[in-house]
Amino acid sequence: MSMSAWKRAGVALTATAVVTGVAGCQDGDARSAAEAPAKAAAQGLEDVTKALTAAFEKTSAARSAKVSMTMSMEGVGAQSGTVTMTGVQGWDPAALDITMKGSLLGGGKPGAPEQVRMVMRDNVMYMDLGAEAAAKMDGKRWMKIDMKAAADAGGDKNLRKQMTGGLENMNQDPAQQLALLLDSPNLKHVGAEKVNGMETQHYKGTLTFEQMLKANKSSKLLSKEQYDELVANVRKTGLKGYDTEVWVTEDGYPARMDVGMTMAQGTVHMRADYTDYGAARAAVRVPPAEDTVDLFAMLQEAGRTAEG
Repeated sequence: MSMSAWKRAGVALTATAVVTGVAGCQDGDARSAAEAPAKAAAQGLEDVTKALTAAFEKTSAARSAKVSMTMSMEGVGAQSGTVTMTGVQGWDPAALDITMKGSLLGGGKPGAPEQVRMVMRDNVMYMDLGAEAAAKMDGKRWMKIDMKAAADAGGDKNLRKQMTGGLENMNQDPAQQLALLLDSPNLKHVGAEKVNGMETQHYKGTLTFEQMLKANKSSKLLSKEQYDELVANVRKTGLKGYDTEVWVTEDGYPARMDVGMTMAQGTVHMRADYTDYGAARAAVRVPPAEDTVDLFAMLQEAGRTAEG
């Protein structure tokens, strides 16, 4: 159990002690009646925390899963729409092989791709540009994007941390989401539900933007001024927090995770369904070098040509 979970359980137990102390001046029956709700609340929180902590430990150890995710945006200006992502996700270390489809992919622009496949391993991203682009690049259809190498060449340590941190943030895994949910101040058990034919237990909680930002590795690279500016800008959007829900199977793994955000302009909702825990990492393979074009190398070559 995390320290924050123990603290929440301690707060609940302290509330129980306060109730019993106040009721001590009354008769035995009244005291018992006053104690019961607080004790039940404390026990309920402890049970929820134990269940989610166990799920976090199992999910962390699995290190991979198949994922099917949908993100929808409504009323958020020109960015309204939907995108789906299906494939394989790995964590510790991060790995990814997903195919993206949907109206958000190209912003509704003419000629935008119908789908894009992305593979990530060892902090390097590969993007499938499609047959049309490959015809213009000697048959090479994969764009290699090694942001760490680009930052290393620049010699800026902070830039390197930001770039590699950005790749990590793209791979928010279910174990990380469970860890965040355990920090919710209003964590609760909703009840038993079926998800994709599986028996699950449904849990939910709410996190503030500040809590989510604190858990984000990249936020540690911000100066105090940058951090305060980011928080102020987000507050202007009207975002109050993240409503997070998880459905845990009888085996102790998340079958589904939902994250919802409501802002002044509209809403964002993300739903991820997970299966095949622990068996998917081997499926993440990077494309062969002869089929890739290195974006960083292309930029370097263009720079040398310009200087020449």
